[in-house]
Amino acid sequence: MSIRDLVPDSLRPAARRAALAAGAVTRRWRMDPDFIVIGGQRCGTTTLFKTLADHPHVRRPTAVKGTDYYTLHYARGLDWYRSRMPLSIGASADVQAFEACTYYMFHPFAVERIARDYPNVKLIAMLRDPVSRAFSAYKHELARGFETETDFLTALRLEPARLEGEIEKMRAAVSYESFSHRHHAYLSRGQFAEQLHRVFDHFPRSQVHVMRSETFFADPHAEISKLNDFLGLSPWMPAHVEQHNARPSSGMPDDAREFLVQHFRPHNEALEELLTAQSA
Repeated sequence: MSIRDLVPDSLRPAARRAALAAGAVTRRWRMDPDFIVIGGQRCGTTTLFKTLADHPHVRRPTAVKGTDYYTLHYARGLDWYRSRMPLSIGASADVQAFEACTYYMFHPFAVERIARDYPNVKLIAMLRDPVSRAFSAYKHELARGFETETDFLTALRLEPARLEGEIEKMRAAVSYESFSHRHHAYLSRGQFAEQLHRVFDHFPRSQVHVMRSETFFADPHAEISKLNDFLGLSPWMPAHVEQHNARPSSGMPDDAREFLVQHFRPHNEALEELLTAQSA
């Protein structure tokens, strides 16, 4: 159990603010990331993050899972980013620091920014069946109040109009935050081949570990063993892997499912071709 777990829920916001304030003062003694979980959204990254954070030779950000630096806060500068990372004081040479952000892989400029600041960092991408992922994301955004359409198929069909021109606005202003690009991209976020092409444009395949959500939850210990090897961490295995932040995938309307299956067919084929070519 960590100190974070001992803080009552009612006091966690204040504790988080205090930790972030302390980070700004002690940023020179903070660690740079050795690896980053870059997404995707609703693909099991919260479970992966919590599992990795339990490794005895891994340290997570001080107060939150991720910093959103390379997506929402890049204009704040690298000192701001490092102030969010764990302290290097007391860390042995084999301890690694990391963060996780489900928006990094999908954001059009995040991976390029990471490569500019940390060209040697390792990246972990978690993928999921895009049909299930889309419905899970829709229910997630609906529950949070970020989606107002109560019909899933309507929300899917609205996506092109909602996202039109948003990337251009993000390119024009580094501080611009696109609400719809973050919260309404049910189709686009599942087009994984496009996102991984961008990753491989900036990082060699040897620095990128691609995982399948379905495989991870079917046999988490085998997948964690592969991660240990990829990251160069000492062998370690949690006693139990608990799934976090999950939403049931049942209840998808048939018309929406058929729409998604048809939409993602060429994207899934492109993904398999890319991963096969990268592994050759």
